Amino acid sequence: MRQAGSKDSGGMNVYILETAKRLAARGVQVDVFTRHHDPLDPQIIMLAPGARLIHLPAGPPSLDKTGVYELLPEFISQMRRFCISNRLNYDLISTHYWLSGLVGMRLASEWGLPHTTSFHTLAEMKRRGRPEETEVIQRDSSETEIAKSAQSIVVWTEDEKDAIVDYCNIDGSKVKVIPPGVDLNRFRPMSKHQSRQHLGYGDEKNILFVGRLEPLKGLDNLLQAVASLHDTNQLTLSIVGGDENSLEKARLQTLASRMKLTQAVRFIGSVSQDELPFHYNAADVCVLPSHYESFGLAALEAAACGRPVVASEVGGLPTIVQSGITGFLVPPKQSDVMAERLCELLNDDMLRSRMGSAARIHAESLGWDRSTDSLLASFRDLVPTPDVTAAPAAGG
Repeated sequence: MRQAGSKDSGGMNVYILETAKRLAARGVQVDVFTRHHDPLDPQIIMLAPGARLIHLPAGPPSLDKTGVYELLPEFISQMRRFCISNRLNYDLISTHYWLSGLVGMRLASEWGLPHTTSFHTLAEMKRRGRPEETEVIQRDSSETEIAKSAQSIVVWTEDEKDAIVDYCNIDGSKVKVIPPGVDLNRFRPMSKHQSRQHLGYGDEKNILFVGRLEPLKGLDNLLQAVASLHDTNQLTLSIVGGDENSLEKARLQTLASRMKLTQAVRFIGSVSQDELPFHYNAADVCVLPSHYESFGLAALEAAACGRPVVASEVGGLPTIVQSGITGFLVPPKQSDVMAERLCELLNDDMLRSRMGSAARIHAESLGWDRSTDSLLASFRDLVPTPDVTAAPAAGG
């Protein structure tokens, strides 16, 4: 499974990995199927006792998600062949994202199994956040077909539930709102001074962004907001996520240069989950300037580390950021308002401390145990036998 923050990999990858581990710890045998992304990866990786990641060949490993649709028949065939040769039987199929949803819909029909799905993002919601977004032409109709055929749909927020019911014209009773969680042991408040020493920072104010580098994340607006602040030579904008040689990174670097922010912006790239807490704790404030965000796990991780968050008031972010208490929600695409809130936080140590403490308290109600228990209960409602014994989760 790709490292979160790299190309096409983000919160959904973290969610699948953490959920698989925690379901396995509750006695559920979990197989996660995904396409080979790296020829050096072994076919089977043990994620935890009872949870496996299974790589299947389907097209060139380097192919991005826009080319995966044409390979779905091959992936289905490979998955069918693997399950037959290994005499695998499942009680339930759980899928994530529309590409995997098509795989799950087909195999659930063949195998006579219940199918539960999570979209994580909808094409229409992405377009509303950023009208110039382009998608595979089959995506809209596929999402509707998957939503109508699945026995259950798991979403992270009421906002996402309303969108699916509206766009796909389905009965809302089969849509379950189960927010993801955060690892409260890994993501916890630590010494800012020691975290900065570990990462090589000085005493300047540190603004943090964590996420994939793509236009939907709104980094253009964040750069504009930072450029409008006074004394930009006394602050750092740390951007965690993205591939080293991506076109989007090059575009953002050029934009930062035009705004005379070259010295203020650090493009750090994707980092491991073990290293990520140091970045949150080294920051004064975390920013999610997204045009659309189905949930915003980075905001929850920052909150768990005791950091205030400034975020766009879109998608699931209002679920995490309690505006005026744990941070600030701002209208999307309004860099001037974002700059005002950043200035307010950066200039008030007591405000940052108070909001950071409140953020940690709020995050403690959103741990993984609560999320996993609710998810397992929803699975058991779909399986006719008393216990769920295996739940494959197909990854794209």
